[in-house]
Amino acid sequence: MGKTTGFLEYEREEAKERNPLTRLNDWKEHTEQMDDKTLHEQSARCMDCATPFCHIGMDIGGMTSGCPIHNLIPEWNDLVYRGKWKDALERLMKTNNFPEFTGRVCPAPCEGSCTVEISSPAVTIKNIEQAIIDKGFENGWITPRIPAIRTGKKIAIVGSGPAGLAAADQLNQAGHSVTVYERAERAGGLLTYGIPNMKLEKEIVERRIQLLTQEGIDFVYSTEVGKDITADQLKEQYDSVILCVGAQKQRDLVLEGREAKGVHYAMDYLTGSTRGLLNENVPAHQQIDARDKDVIVIGGGDTGADCVATALRQNCRSITQFGKYPKLPEARTPDNMWPELPNIFTMDYAYEEAEAKFGKDPRQYTVQTKKLVSDKEGNLKELHTVQTVFTTDEEGKAVLKEVPGTEKVWPAQLVFIAIGFEGTEQPLLHQFGVKATNQIIEAKHGDYRTNVDGVFAAGDARRGQSLIVWAIQEGREAAREVDKYLMGSTVLA
Repeated sequence: MGKTTGFLEYEREEAKERNPLTRLNDWKEHTEQMDDKTLHEQSARCMDCATPFCHIGMDIGGMTSGCPIHNLIPEWNDLVYRGKWKDALERLMKTNNFPEFTGRVCPAPCEGSCTVEISSPAVTIKNIEQAIIDKGFENGWITPRIPAIRTGKKIAIVGSGPAGLAAADQLNQAGHSVTVYERAERAGGLLTYGIPNMKLEKEIVERRIQLLTQEGIDFVYSTEVGKDITADQLKEQYDSVILCVGAQKQRDLVLEGREAKGVHYAMDYLTGSTRGLLNENVPAHQQIDARDKDVIVIGGGDTGADCVATALRQNCRSITQFGKYPKLPEARTPDNMWPELPNIFTMDYAYEEAEAKFGKDPRQYTVQTKKLVSDKEGNLKELHTVQTVFTTDEEGKAVLKEVPGTEKVWPAQLVFIAIGFEGTEQPLLHQFGVKATNQIIEAKHGDYRTNVDGVFAAGDARRGQSLIVWAIQEGREAAREVDKYLMGSTVLA
C-alpha cells in the first residue's frame, strides 16, 4: 500500500502543535492541520504488510490493540498517497460514522499495532484520518443522506454520546424513524461536555448533529428519561429502545477531609467549563474557577490531563497531578511487545503547556493522598501525601506500601478527583427493569439485548468506561441487532 519503500524513505511526522504559551490564551484546538505534501509522504509510509494488524480491534494484555471499528486503514492510506481524497473519504466512512471525532480524540490503538511499529515509529494514521474527513467537509463532499424509504418502525435512543449517535445514524440510514433523548441542552455527551475545546472544538460536534438532523433524526433535549418521560412511556411509544447512557457515575475518594470546600469531581469541573464557554446556565456545583489557586489533580489519566489544561487557561497559581503508578518507560518493555498498545512515557498537550508556563512537568508519581485539611471556614487549604512503592506479597500479588519518611504537605485550594468511573447511574435502569452487575448493564457483546424484550444497551453503559472507538463500534453493532430484531433480517453491516 502507498509507496512500497515509503516507510524506509520518510520519517514519521505528526501534526504540528501551536506554541504552548500562545494557545494558553484561548480555547482553540492545540494542533494545526498538516499540509498535503506532508500527508502524501506520511501515507506513503503505510507498507504492504500483507496482514494489517492496524485494524484487528481486540483486547490484548488488557489494552485495546488495533481499531475496534476495523477502519480500512491501508486502503485509505493508499488512496491519500495517490491523491484520491474523495475515494479515501468513501472508504473511511464505510466503517466510521464520525472520523472528525476519532481523528482528534482517539488514543490511536491502530498506531500501536501498525506493522511499521515493530522496528520504526508507526504510520501517523490518526492525523491522516482527520485530514480525510476535514477535506470532505471543506470540499462539500459530505451532504445529507436522506433515506429513500421509511420502514414505519420507531426507535428511541437514550443518550447522545458516540454510541447513541452511531446507533442513530445507522438505524436512520436503514429507514427507521429514530428519536434521541438527551437530558443536557446539547447532543454529544462527553464529546460536548467532557472533552475540552482544546482537543475537540464544539463547532465540530454541532456540525455533525446538524447533519444528522437534516438526515431525519429527531433530537429531544433537556429531557431526562426516567423523570421527564418514563421508561414505560418509551416502551409504549417505540418499537425498540437502546440505552446509551454512558458510565457517568464518578469514582470518589474516601479519606479524611473529603467534605472540604474546594474538592470536586473532575467531570463536574470540565463540564462546567465547557458549559460556560457555550454560554449555558451553569449550575452552582459546576461554577469552579482555578484563577490564582494552587490546584491538585488526583488521577493520572486523560481526564486529569484535561483538568490540568483547563486550570492553566483559568490562570491557576500552580498545578500538580498525582498518579499512583511509577513513571512509564521511554520505550516498550519485554512484557509490552507489539502489537499491544505501547505503554510508554509521552508528553500530553496539557503537560507541555504546564512545562512551558511553570518550567516543569506537573506530574508526580507513586503518590498516595492521606488527608485533606480545611481552614476554620471549611475551605480547603492543604493536602497531605506519602510516597509509595509496589512490592509483591508471598502469593506474588502486587501490594502498595508506603515509604516511611516521605510524608509531604502541599498547599491546595482546589482538588479535582479524576480516578475514573464506577458505572452507569442506577435509577433509570431500575425503571426499565434491566439487569446490571457492578453498575454495568447486562447485555452480551455482539447481541446487546438486555433481559427486557425490545430494550438494548451499548457503549460505556454496557462495557464500562472505555474508548470512543469502542462506543462507536457498539453503537453500530447494536443498531444492526435492533434492525434484525425489528425486520427479521438486517441491511446493516
